[in-house]
Amino acid sequence: MAERFEDRVDVVDEAGREVFQFDARFAVLDLGAAGNEGDLRIRGDDGEFTFHLDGGRQLFVVRDAAGRDVLKFDGEFALLEIGAQGKEGDLFIRDNAGRISIRMDGNSGDIVLSNADCAEDFDASSADPVEPGSVVVLDDIGSVRMATRAYDRRVAGIVAGAGDRRPGIVLGRHAGSTGRLPVAVAGTTYCKVDASSARVEVGDLLTSSDNAGHAMRAADPLRAAGAVIGKAMRPLDRGTGLVPVLVALA
Repeated sequence: MAERFEDRVDVVDEAGREVFQFDARFAVLDLGAAGNEGDLRIRGDDGEFTFHLDGGRQLFVVRDAAGRDVLKFDGEFALLEIGAQGKEGDLFIRDNAGRISIRMDGNSGDIVLSNADCAEDFDASSADPVEPGSVVVLDDIGSVRMATRAYDRRVAGIVAGAGDRRPGIVLGRHAGSTGRLPVAVAGTTYCKVDASSARVEVGDLLTSSDNAGHAMRAADPLRAAGAVIGKAMRPLDRGTGLVPVLVALA
């Protein structure tokens, strides 16, 4: 039995339960009641179900024109399936500008990240801010601080996020944590480089320098062992600047 009110439509089953209610005031649609689950099924032109929302099983299914379950969310097991035999599944995640920042390709099994480096969060040993692109070293308890001397074998990496480069993956990040720095340990990132003592060319190995937070060309192979940060990907003729670096600790 259906009842109509000024801003509401109710449908009651034979047991007197309100199993369908549409409230126009709040744009709310309720399906089902205690003892009589709600289901929403939408058919295509061929009469087959293309959308099925099962209130009893907490199941949401989307079918393609061939009747394949291409999207399935099972609330009972917190399970999301995308794709089916003959139709691969893909997942795109976009940033604020609408660009795809993460893509999961069901056919190839690839996870494609638009950002460049792999970073890991480390505790900072000082409350003083450390800029992205700075070279950092380990202290006695495994925290990191700004590098301040040349050929430091405690070098840990480069603080990620300088220029237009952002980490693709950040390991060890905890929600709400403070006083930690994302240190690029693999991939490419921008680094503060000082070419005052020696010109930096593409492919040069870089190490820490006496200029705090800056890298320099590792001109002395004997001192460079264990103190290399990575390889320069662009030249720097003189002075200081941000240079993209292929991070490779050695």
